[in-house]
Amino acid sequence: MLLIKRLVLFLLVCTLLGVMYSIYALATVPTPERIVYGVSFNTPYARELELEWEQVYRAILTDLGVRHLRLAAHWPMVEPEQGVWNFDELDTQLALAAEYDTDVVFAVGRRLPRWPECHVPAWADGKTWDEQKKLIRTYLTTVIERYKDHPAIEYWQVENEPFLTVYAQEQCGSLDTAFLEEEIALVKELDPTREVLVTDSGNLGLWMGAYRRGDLFGTSVYLYLWNEQTGPIRSLLPPEAYVLKQAFMRTLFGKKETMLIELSVEPWLSQPIIDVPISTQLERMNVDRFDEVVEYAADTRLERQYLWGAEWWYWLKEVHGDPEMWDRARELYGTDV
Repeated sequence: MLLIKRLVLFLLVCTLLGVMYSIYALATVPTPERIVYGVSFNTPYARELELEWEQVYRAILTDLGVRHLRLAAHWPMVEPEQGVWNFDELDTQLALAAEYDTDVVFAVGRRLPRWPECHVPAWADGKTWDEQKKLIRTYLTTVIERYKDHPAIEYWQVENEPFLTVYAQEQCGSLDTAFLEEEIALVKELDPTREVLVTDSGNLGLWMGAYRRGDLFGTSVYLYLWNEQTGPIRSLLPPEAYVLKQAFMRTLFGKKETMLIELSVEPWLSQPIIDVPISTQLERMNVDRFDEVVEYAADTRLERQYLWGAEWWYWLKEVHGDPEMWDRARELYGTDV
């Protein structure tokens, strides 16, 4: 009986401390005066939608008026054959970003945004991990050396959600933490003038591994998900959880700029989007949900937020004659002045 009483007392104390820390966190993480909105743009995804990527990209800059971008140097895109480099797309994207006074988070590494998580050229796919690591070092060095003096680049992002292994085991294997740290160190050595962003999942990530290794930290928000076993899912995680996690990371590892680098405003699908009926897509993401997602994200108190799905909004407008998502995004970016 005494043991039970002590256990109950311990649980009550832990609960009280948790409540007190939550109140502290909510009080000490300020609400931003305004939210700065950006976009992640992905050349391979535009091609998957059978779009001319440059038309989409220019429309994002000119019609939406986006002034904050996340771009990615997918390894197969920049080195389609071993030792044969293709920077045409990225050269154009960065030149246009500079022309429109747009800052860029530039992502490098094997694991970068969009399925299949780890992007490896066909010519390198059969090589051992040790062989791939040598090739990745060459890829990183070539990319960073090419762009380290580019005025549009604000930060480097190294890998994408590397500690989220649950969705990536088949494509990426186990996380090689030592090599991740080597990649970060290499990027910082090649370009000591810029800080390095490391990211983790907002829904499933613990944040500690990524937060303490980066100069800055980025996370994601997926409010509406889908699973073959359960069907549609709305995340049960309240936005205040992001406030608490940010405060906890600051307590453990010090204050760092934290941004919402991936705010999903497109349908979660398990097959290529062009093979899915439009009605199904709009059931899973639409203008009402757009507003709901943006409102939810505002309550995370993260000042900089990069939306995810602009290629899809453009595709709906141009290919299917449905401009609602694009027009709503234009309104949102019109507030970012």
